[in-house]
Amino acid sequence: MINAQERKYLKILFHILIWLLLFTYPLASLNEEYLIHRNWVSLTCIFIAFYINYFVIVDLFFFRNKKPVFYILNILLIILLYVLLRHTLKLSLFHPTVDGKIVRQVRNGAMTTIQLILPIILSIGMCLGLKVNIRFRKSQLLLEQIKQTQLNSEIKYLKYQVQPHFLFNTLNNIYALVDSAPEIAKESIHTMSKMMRYLLHEASNSKVSLTKEIEFIERYIELMQLRVSSNVTLKKNFPIINQPIQIAPLLLISFVENAFKHGIDAVKPSFINVELSINGKYINYRVVNSSFPEKEKVTNSGIGLENLKKRLELVYPKKFELKTKEEANLFIAELKLKFKE
Repeated sequence: MINAQERKYLKILFHILIWLLLFTYPLASLNEEYLIHRNWVSLTCIFIAFYINYFVIVDLFFFRNKKPVFYILNILLIILLYVLLRHTLKLSLFHPTVDGKIVRQVRNGAMTTIQLILPIILSIGMCLGLKVNIRFRKSQLLLEQIKQTQLNSEIKYLKYQVQPHFLFNTLNNIYALVDSAPEIAKESIHTMSKMMRYLLHEASNSKVSLTKEIEFIERYIELMQLRVSSNVTLKKNFPIINQPIQIAPLLLISFVENAFKHGIDAVKPSFINVELSINGKYINYRVVNSSFPEKEKVTNSGIGLENLKKRLELVYPKKFELKTKEEANLFIAELKLKFKE
């Protein structure tokens, strides 16, 4: 990656090479010394017009909404350089003589004036175009940086929303065990401390290991199972990960949280099935749980699934398929995520 200092040196080198080519071209294309000298004088005027605009006039006037001053100064600059060029080209150095008589001289007339002025005008136009292009690229880069900063802030906000949501559910479960099963409650607090370590250290990164994300989910399931009744059947199927897969943290917990919160009834038989598989470049994640129409609709469960959808749109644009549906007392949540190109 080229840094700002290196870009600056490359830009200077590019300018030097261009002008070296322009000034050496007459040596290669012309065989008369006086013509080479004439070309060098013209190129010097073009050089002056270009860099006076490049370093001073464009920045001070054109980009500061003082365009009338910009045009007036350039008209004066063109006239000055034209007069200087005309007087310089009248010197004997630029006129070959034979027996004391001038053979070739710079003629007067409109055509000669145009030939002298037009390259200067073109150099100013090229300078303006170059500066506008540089300014546009800088503006685009700044805009991209602002967008990226906003994007990162939004991702962090959504990610940190998950943590209090998770803590609220988990602490409720542990609280329910304090009186009825204090020893289990102690173990639960120990398990929760490990999960908190993951939240504080691992989940603060932009990407985490899929293996650690699965371990986090399994610990969460263990904690939630301590409170549920015996009429709840839970099945989980996680693969052995034998490749370094990285994903955004806390993406997979939302399905499980949602299932425990809305898919379990205190009396009626309930179930939760959690499945995850790796298929080439894709993670296929599926959670199916029982659904009870008389309870609050799962699809309106608030922060969990909506948060997940927003984060996926920000972190994995056009790289995921998220589906949720409710049918025949079942709620099905499916995620297909492309984790690498």
